[in-house]
Amino acid sequence: MMMENGYVDDAPYRFLFLCFCATVFAMNKKAFRSDLLLLLTALFWGFGFVAQRSGMQYVGPFTFNAVRFVLGGLSLLPVLVFRRRKNLECHSATAEACIQSSLTTGTILFFAVMIQQIGIMFTTAGNAGFITGLYVVIVPIVGIFFRRKTGKFTWIGTMFTLLGMYFISTAGHFDTINIGDGIIFVSAFFWAVHVLLIDRFVRQNDPIQLSVGQFIVCGILCSVCTFAIEPHLNSIIARVAPALLEKSLVTWKPLIVLIMDIGAMDISSILDTIIPILYGAFISVGVAYTLQVVAQKDAPPAHATIILCFEGSFAVLGGILILHEPIGRWTLLGFALMLTGILISQREVLRGMDDNNYLNSHPFDDTPR
Repeated sequence: MMMENGYVDDAPYRFLFLCFCATVFAMNKKAFRSDLLLLLTALFWGFGFVAQRSGMQYVGPFTFNAVRFVLGGLSLLPVLVFRRRKNLECHSATAEACIQSSLTTGTILFFAVMIQQIGIMFTTAGNAGFITGLYVVIVPIVGIFFRRKTGKFTWIGTMFTLLGMYFISTAGHFDTINIGDGIIFVSAFFWAVHVLLIDRFVRQNDPIQLSVGQFIVCGILCSVCTFAIEPHLNSIIARVAPALLEKSLVTWKPLIVLIMDIGAMDISSILDTIIPILYGAFISVGVAYTLQVVAQKDAPPAHATIILCFEGSFAVLGGILILHEPIGRWTLLGFALMLTGILISQREVLRGMDDNNYLNSHPFDDTPR
């Protein structure tokens, strides 16, 4: 609206905006807040791939995950204590059952994160985020071996995601597939198995207690490999596929060498080493998981499924904004096909399944990728 002095009166537009906001909040304040928290969770997890990629400029893959998961497990202890004091959803599992569950899930988690972390050495954060998201499609397929029914839309979604992965991995060079994308794809199967195991064990264990246990187990296994395997990892790659060293992120140093050289590092290099690890531990694990637990109390199952699927999209966004990763039209087409396939595989949820059916077909997932 134009005023006499030539200025535009934006009061009507402000009023309309306030009415829109009031309408949104009036619809369902709890659901709207939960959706925002889930979106923030997906963002934190997506940008976690950026931290994983940038963190390996200085530290090796085993060191990164060892520190990340030990600190991440410890960061959840205050949440666990708070829930126990408030008697919030604490199951009465025996100590032996809790230890067994933590050992099993922690071991599978170890294989998932380490295969993923090694794969990130050879691919981008965006590719890693989207391809890891394939576990959403793989879970129902692997569930066949656990006597779970798999519908036709899962198979249709699988076709879309595999075609999308092909475009992402080849990036227009259709005769060559990125080895790092293939490694990430293998890790997605371990993520799928991990999700199914979590679905089984979370019914007898407090979810945060199980998370703390599996994170600590994973961190301990990564710590062992930090000293046993990491110092020899580059030489192993050089013997198996020497050409990969020219295209991979191998600027990091083994932990022992890094500790010896830390006195010669400047402050910026030390911060570049520490910040990604702290993000992976406290933001991607501690904060994001806590947000997920809080949000899923009030979020409709369909909302939670769809919003968390955008984790890969945030990984791409973070790779572009922070790591300046290039992205071409074939890669964009691949991302679009993969996201379409993931959403198609969730069609039953979009159609409004009840909570029991949702849980039966989409097992509880509590772990940052």
